Amino acid sequence: MATLTEAPPRSARPHRAPVPRRSSRRWAGLLFVLPAALYLIVFQLVPVLYGLVLSFTRYSPLSRSGPQPVGADNYARLLDDPEFGQALLVTGKYVALVLPCTVVIALGLALLAKQSFRGVGLFRSALYVPHIVSLTAVSMVWLWMYSQHGLFNEILAGLGLSEQSWLLEEGSALNAAAAMRIWKALGANMVLLLAGLQAIPSVLYEAARVDGAGGWHAFRHVTLPGLRPMLTYVIAMDIVFLAQGFAEIYVLTRGGPLGSTTTVNYLIYTEAFQYNRFGSASAMAFVLFAFIIAFSFLAIRGVGRRS
Repeated sequence: MATLTEAPPRSARPHRAPVPRRSSRRWAGLLFVLPAALYLIVFQLVPVLYGLVLSFTRYSPLSRSGPQPVGADNYARLLDDPEFGQALLVTGKYVALVLPCTVVIALGLALLAKQSFRGVGLFRSALYVPHIVSLTAVSMVWLWMYSQHGLFNEILAGLGLSEQSWLLEEGSALNAAAAMRIWKALGANMVLLLAGLQAIPSVLYEAARVDGAGGWHAFRHVTLPGLRPMLTYVIAMDIVFLAQGFAEIYVLTRGGPLGSTTTVNYLIYTEAFQYNRFGSASAMAFVLFAFIIAFSFLAIRGVGRRS
């Protein structure tokens, strides 16, 4: 008979699962991250670095000589290239046309979608549907609507107005492409801003009402500051996607008329795949990258000062 001071037999001791070592847990975490890391390295980082190297060379895939180093000549040539300067101006104008409309209109729709009324779920879904449709497919539909016998000219004819050559005039082609992009982007921005609105604590609005603040003051001093993180995200993402506009330009106008809709991304496409000048196209791509960073920084600073 065992006494109180004697240890229980080994077989009577409770079984404890072995605790994994910290090093084994670390390796397990790295194994889970490895597929995503390999994807980013192989399909993102390596092509970017290779493109950076190509931007300092003269290279055509049809040439047997391979890339020939030219230093910064590709970048210096862009400074004197009026076609690239025009494309950069068109890209900036395109972003400036679409961005304010997508943010302001989407914010108004988000405020409306936040309300409780019959059919609000259908309202939200209907606005979001254009976002999930392929940009190329949407561009093809709008190409028909802008055609001579398309929807818009039929509406004008029904109102007794003259037909318009929406995509064939320098003054209207870029605006037509911008209108299509605004329509497509509203749903995604509305959903993001609606999520931001729902994250604002209701006690802040109650406190504003107690202080006698009206609807406009509550919007200015509660809603906008509370939406600042989401607004920053929406504006930054919109700038990134809009500055790389290509599919809608390719389908609707092919850069015309007379280069009035030729964005930098479309010019990169023609430079690389029509003229086989991959070195110059790579230099354009990195200048576009710097343009996006600068534009995003200025826009985000503007949001920060107003909220």
